Amino acid sequence: MYPGNFVLSTPDKPAIIRPSTGEQLTYRELEERSRKLAHYLHSAGLRPGDHVAMVSDNDIRVLEIYWAALRSGLYITAVNWQLTPEEAAFVISDCEATALFASAKASKVVNVALPGVAHKVAFGGAVEGFTDYEAIITGQADEPLTDQPRGQDMLYSSGTTGRPKGIKPALPDGQVGEIPDPYTAVFAPLYGFDADTVYICPAPLYHAAPLRFCGMVNSVGGTIVLMDHFDAEESLRLIDEYKVTHSQWVPTMFVRMLKLPQEARERYDVSSMRCAIHAAAPCPAEVKRQMIEWWGPVINEYYASTEGAGATFINSAQALAHPGSVGLSALGSVHICDENFAELPAHEIGTIFFEREQMSFEYHNDPEKTAGAQHPDHPNWSTSGDIGYVDEDGFLYLTDRAAFMIISGGVNIYPQEAENALTLHPKVFDVAVIGVPDEEMGESVKAVVQLAPGVEPSDEVAAELLEYVRAQVAHYKAPRSLDFTDELPRTPTGKLVKHRLKALYA
Repeated sequence: MYPGNFVLSTPDKPAIIRPSTGEQLTYRELEERSRKLAHYLHSAGLRPGDHVAMVSDNDIRVLEIYWAALRSGLYITAVNWQLTPEEAAFVISDCEATALFASAKASKVVNVALPGVAHKVAFGGAVEGFTDYEAIITGQADEPLTDQPRGQDMLYSSGTTGRPKGIKPALPDGQVGEIPDPYTAVFAPLYGFDADTVYICPAPLYHAAPLRFCGMVNSVGGTIVLMDHFDAEESLRLIDEYKVTHSQWVPTMFVRMLKLPQEARERYDVSSMRCAIHAAAPCPAEVKRQMIEWWGPVINEYYASTEGAGATFINSAQALAHPGSVGLSALGSVHICDENFAELPAHEIGTIFFEREQMSFEYHNDPEKTAGAQHPDHPNWSTSGDIGYVDEDGFLYLTDRAAFMIISGGVNIYPQEAENALTLHPKVFDVAVIGVPDEEMGESVKAVVQLAPGVEPSDEVAAELLEYVRAQVAHYKAPRSLDFTDELPRTPTGKLVKHRLKALYA
């Protein structure tokens, strides 16, 4: 259940390929380098339950550090390298990391005082105040540590409403080579991840799903094709070149690929794809339908959160039968509750709670937020704050994040519906729908649109788009006004950073 399991059977097989640089790391190399790094961490005084942080772009060495921590019983926190130095310092301090690894490309992010970090190591170039990565590996013992308890990642919420919060799972009881991580246990059999898997990763490794899915691919002996960043046509080219079998995307990436010229889409063979997974944000039903039409019935969606409160799953056939749904729960019953925590019937919108045997996470250093994620009458029901409803068959539909709900004239409006309507309009490249202050209504609904290349902003285009969306959603949900922008704030995974946009209108 970790790379060392494959050293005897496939030592020279690529565990990770980085096409942009031509680098490859075999299973033998990944095993040797991660176990030497584990010896370094042990010699530096880190013991099971201690914390390691890393700040890096999509570099192959991220997986070496990840496996060194996991085979040492440590918590590992991947930090977004596009944060400000102060934001990154908060995460590094809050997770109580005593060792920090940073790529030279991300060095400006860690160019601040970090008094709790005793050991700083840099790779990909020299960084002032950091020890060289290759130097610390050289000379380390080459056999595994005698005790290799499985560690865990401790990742942080996105912090859309205040400081990000560390989500701390319990450490499992067992050796790294004997017990699987939760992702491998659930997703590998569900989606057919095995030693023949070739998995393309177009998203940053500091996010939960990309990091954990890459770890899963190493756990089953497959090969990771690691992109530096998402590019629509380059993704298709790499799928064709490496005969990719598995992939994971967010809906924005689907939209970007669908908007490529037809000749570009037809230039590449994607028939090797056995399973294309998407998550992280709701996918418009029409986007999913077009992807299934293009790639075939290989499109699968799961809904989960970094917290791991619960998960739902839906395949292509189910998605066509239940358009807009994120699927059926596989890890416990779903309960929809109103603001007073009373359970609601089918088709009524409320906060989504998952029922488990016990709450599976806590927010690090924040017992108040941990308590706030629990249902007051059912401590084993937990929520990450999403809003939605279930239909009579038990299929879950996401309406939006609670933080993005618009209250206009006392009516709750969820902007995702209007966004979905505008997403595939040929004149729209990107869109966000937000609530803006309104003296009479409290808030009014506004669309902010990034136009497609070659389309010039004008009153006529704005009127056309407003009329288009009003024909598809109830008038009270439709935008009353529309602004144009050169670019919307999105993370590298494609998530819209709505709080930044709302701040411009506050």
